[in-house]
Amino acid sequence: MIVVMRTNATEEQIERVAERLKQVGLGVHLSRGEFRTIIGAIGDDKKVREMGLEALPFVEQVLPISKPFKLVSREFREEDSVFTVGDCAIGGKQIVLMAGPCAVESEEQLLEAAYGVKAAGAHILRGGAFKPRTSPYSFQGLEKEGLKLLARMREKTGLPVVTEVLDRHAVDLVAEYADILQVGARNMQNFQLLRELGKLDKPVLLKRGMSATIEEWLMAAEYIVSGGNSQVILCERGIRTFETYTRNTLDLSAVPIIKHLTHLPVIVDPSHGTGSWRWVPAMSRAAIAAGADGIMVEVHPYPEKALCDGAQSLTLENFALLCRELEDVAAVLGRSLRKVMS
Repeated sequence: MIVVMRTNATEEQIERVAERLKQVGLGVHLSRGEFRTIIGAIGDDKKVREMGLEALPFVEQVLPISKPFKLVSREFREEDSVFTVGDCAIGGKQIVLMAGPCAVESEEQLLEAAYGVKAAGAHILRGGAFKPRTSPYSFQGLEKEGLKLLARMREKTGLPVVTEVLDRHAVDLVAEYADILQVGARNMQNFQLLRELGKLDKPVLLKRGMSATIEEWLMAAEYIVSGGNSQVILCERGIRTFETYTRNTLDLSAVPIIKHLTHLPVIVDPSHGTGSWRWVPAMSRAAIAAGADGIMVEVHPYPEKALCDGAQSLTLENFALLCRELEDVAAVLGRSLRKVMS
């Protein structure tokens, strides 16, 4: 259930309602919009109905949330959520570009990639320190040393860092070095990990599982938000279908659907969505046209030498070209790749 407060409700009145909800054993989540505050009451709806809150002069109405995902739904919060990371706002008018190598391989490789993507227009550096691979014989990442290298690149370039966390035991370690913690497709329904991430005060990038429905994806986000961390960024990265010409089938229809169902920002990963660098530019342009708040692209100084996913990685030159193309697409939609002042 949600309790919609009147526009002139004071902080004391909002707290009064929240305390009454807590006293009957309900979870409470506040959503402060531009004009009013909504209090989400998580638990037995019957308890809320029996409290008679609508009799209070500072309560406008009490409504049920019809969706199974409560806190991430548009019913709970009408305005788009916007999270600030570094000097960019994810979810606003600015289109955010996350770029970098699939895996951190060496300081030299990461340094060239970081300075290269920043010069081209990237806002956030991506790179894998822990690499979950299909084969146990494939490169598994530099782990803690990779995290240290990412943090070093942040100091040198000023770019915030996003990297993947694989299990709940590594959350504190990754959070020490990263600005955004990524949950990969294989871990989308690792509920112990999601609950642990719900305790953080850092953004979480939640990738869609390769066979997950949109509702399952949003319910995974609900795990994190219900734990207290509202800073969730959704990432469409392709789903598994019968098609073999691409690594996955990039479901761009999910972008407008997600924007309709939830207030959370959504970005698109065309690198994993297609598996080939040739299709990444076209799918990136299409993602922005569909309403995505940003893209995550794999970029490597020398893709032919990459230890993983070289076939889907752009060169620095091709990434720079893509950034110029995306600026044109964004402008048509009234958005920009540059920082948008509020």
